[in-house]
Amino acid sequence: MTTGLWDRETFVENFRAIGERAYHDKHPFHIAMNAGRLSAEALRGWVANRFYYQQNIPIKDAAILSNCPVREVRQVWIHRVIDHDGSAVAEGGIEAWLCLGEACGLSRDEMMQDRHLQPGVRFAVDAYVNFARTQLWPIAVASSLTELFAPDLMTARLAAFEKFYPRIDSRGLDYFRQRTSQARRDSDEALAIALKYCNTPELQREAVRALEFKCDVLWSMLNAIHHAYAGNC
Repeated sequence: MTTGLWDRETFVENFRAIGERAYHDKHPFHIAMNAGRLSAEALRGWVANRFYYQQNIPIKDAAILSNCPVREVRQVWIHRVIDHDGSAVAEGGIEAWLCLGEACGLSRDEMMQDRHLQPGVRFAVDAYVNFARTQLWPIAVASSLTELFAPDLMTARLAAFEKFYPRIDSRGLDYFRQRTSQARRDSDEALAIALKYCNTPELQREAVRALEFKCDVLWSMLNAIHHAYAGNC
């Protein structure tokens, strides 16, 4: 095309190609987890460290909201903060993850006080929040498109936990059950926004790079966790 713009199909395919080669479901730690090879300590380490990411998701989404001047986009995006923080009438994803931690043998204080947090995980998550704060809002939206790959991951993870880690109370797995449907809705919304507002060749390229960055964040988190707990896998 003379404009240099990708058509919709090509743009989406470029996003999906990143997931096929770089999504963190391919990380050795994640593969070991889904194969039932993690010790109780390693599993608790993953849950405790991932909690730092869960806590920062609504902060990241609030940063995107604060940078976005388009009311219609804000109206779509704002539910993400409530989905994780919860509200006066419903608990959110952060509470569900705390319940997962308790089901694995962690206390709320351990998780809330970051007692097991690895420096590499903190660095990666903080970099992601900073990215959302400092990038153009459509690019920050595009970075969230790992959600395109999350429903299949959540389905496989739930099945693996039920099969290989029966000591975990089933109620502790509610986060995975909730996110199976939420992630599909969220990815549809984010993809529609990216397709509409990443409307120049430069913005399209930056959007693809943003998703690559997000995959690097998730991969780096698992690198740090794997380094800390590999001896207990």
